[in-house]
Amino acid sequence: MHTSTLLAALAALALSTWGAAARASSSADELVRQARAHEAAHDEDVAVRRYMEALELDPVNEDAWMGLGALRLRLGESAEAERVYEAALQRVPTLHRAIQGRARARWAQGRHPDAEGDLEAYAALEPDADALRELSAWYAADGRTPAQLSVWRRLLVMAADDAAQKEARRMVRALVILVDRADPAASPVLPDASRRAMAAVARRGG
Repeated sequence: MHTSTLLAALAALALSTWGAAARASSSADELVRQARAHEAAHDEDVAVRRYMEALELDPVNEDAWMGLGALRLRLGESAEAERVYEAALQRVPTLHRAIQGRARARWAQGRHPDAEGDLEAYAALEPDADALRELSAWYAADGRTPAQLSVWRRLLVMAADDAAQKEARRMVRALVILVDRADPAASPVLPDASRRAMAAVARRGG
C-alpha cells in the first residue's frame, strides 16, 4: 500500500472513531437528561437504569457518574453510592466532585473520620466555601472544635465579600474562646515560622 493511501486510510479510521465516540457521548448526554427527568417524576428505578445505560455508552461521562451517585445517596443507599463514586474516580481521576460525593456517602454510613478526610481532600483541591462550611458542621457535630476553628480560618482567608469576612471573623472569635489553650495557633508550643503564621491569622480573626 502506498504511503498516501495508508495515510488516507488512517485518517478515515480516526474520523470514523471520533464520530462514533461523539455519537456515544451525545447519546449518553440524552440518557442523562432522561434520567434527571425520571428523578423529577419520582421514577427512581428508571432513572438509575438511564444513568447506567449512559455510562455503558460513555464510561467517562461526569454528569452520569455524579447523578447516579447522588441518586443512590438520596435513596438511602450510601454504601452503593460510595461504590459509584469510587468507580467514578477510577474512570475519571480528575472528577474532584466525586471525592465530595464519597465524603457524604461515608458520613451517611457513620464513618466520620473517613468522610472528614475526604472532604478535607476535596477542599484542598477546589476553593469551595460551601464544602468548607459543610466540613465545619461535621467537625462541630463530632465536637472537634480545634479542627472547626481551622476551617473557619481558611474561610476567613478566602472570604469573597464583607459579609463573608464578618461572619468568618465572628466564628473565629467564638471558636478561639471555646478552644482556649487547646488552640495551637493561639498558644504555639514551638516558635517556628508556620506556628507564628497561624498565630498571626488568629490575631487578625480576633
